Amino acid sequence: MPEPTTDPTTTPLRIAVAQSIVRGDPTSRDELGESGRDIRRLMRRAHEQGARLVHFGEGATCWPDKHLLSVDGPDVVGPSDWDRFDWPALRDELDAIAALARELRLWIVLGAVHRLTPPHRPHNSLYVIADDGAVVTRYDERMLSNTKLRFMYTPGSDPVTFEVDGVRFGCSLGMEAHYPEVFLAYERLDVDCVLFSTMGVPANENQGVFAAEALAHAATNSYWVSYAGCAQDAVHAPSGVIAPDGRWAARCPQDDVAAVAVVDLDDGAENLARPWRRKVRAGIYEPHLIRDDPRSEQRAAF
Repeated sequence: MPEPTTDPTTTPLRIAVAQSIVRGDPTSRDELGESGRDIRRLMRRAHEQGARLVHFGEGATCWPDKHLLSVDGPDVVGPSDWDRFDWPALRDELDAIAALARELRLWIVLGAVHRLTPPHRPHNSLYVIADDGAVVTRYDERMLSNTKLRFMYTPGSDPVTFEVDGVRFGCSLGMEAHYPEVFLAYERLDVDCVLFSTMGVPANENQGVFAAEALAHAATNSYWVSYAGCAQDAVHAPSGVIAPDGRWAARCPQDDVAAVAVVDLDDGAENLARPWRRKVRAGIYEPHLIRDDPRSEQRAAF
């Protein structure tokens, strides 16, 4: 596996991470339209600050309320009736977002529900829209929650990577911050940055835990992590970008307001930790192990 290299002549890639107001009624054309307009406003704001890519959170277009879709609801969560989703309205907003991406020459990574062929349940997804307005790939959440798996979505199956101006990205979604193997796999795929989109965690759970885990994934894998949440969860964990040493390089306001934070993916120093950890994982210690020393083998003595 190739080791990361640093080219000091390369212009750093500027990205923006967003926290938008996420709405939950998939039956409402008005709500879908409001979300689309919010997204486009944040795209323009990021463009004004020189960003090449804008990263949005889970369900930025709509995060469907499990009660509103439940065939047994609204008081009981049951299988989702996806015929209630206003799919034409969602498509209109996605088309408008793609058109603005083309106009502004911006890459967009955007949380949305991806419809499958009925009767299959949709994916919970991230669309990757290039600066010409084309969808170049899509990431589908793999590690679904119990409710998502039982009642709402079809899980994804593969990691996804893509490149912008020579910078390699991976995608993660939902509750996948709980699974370090997702992030370690992206290190092996030689990404420079993982884009993690989430809605945050329920109010009865540890607030901000996904952001804390994202910090750890950046530090342990020595790559950038962009954490995109929603404005409603910003009081606990505002959106931000984490540098390879595990520190916040930029963050949105810790308030329930739509915002973007912008950062250049260049920490100004050679990343020595990542190639060393690759050597460690490849078995660098094996020649130094001692197999026949009784002082080493006896563990129950001083």
